[in-house]
Amino acid sequence: MGSQELAYAIFGGTMCVALLGIIVFYYSRRRKDRVEEAKYKMLEDDDD
Repeated sequence: MGSQELAYAIFGGTMCVALLGIIVFYYSRRRKDRVEEAKYKMLEDDDD
């Protein structure tokens, strides 16, 4: 395997790991709870 093929394989692997990290971050339970909290705060009645 030449240096160009190795660099291409490393780059491709890095992109796959980055995509996996984004997916894990996006669908994490903690993030979902924080995003949903704002929606439910808007629906609460204000007693002003």
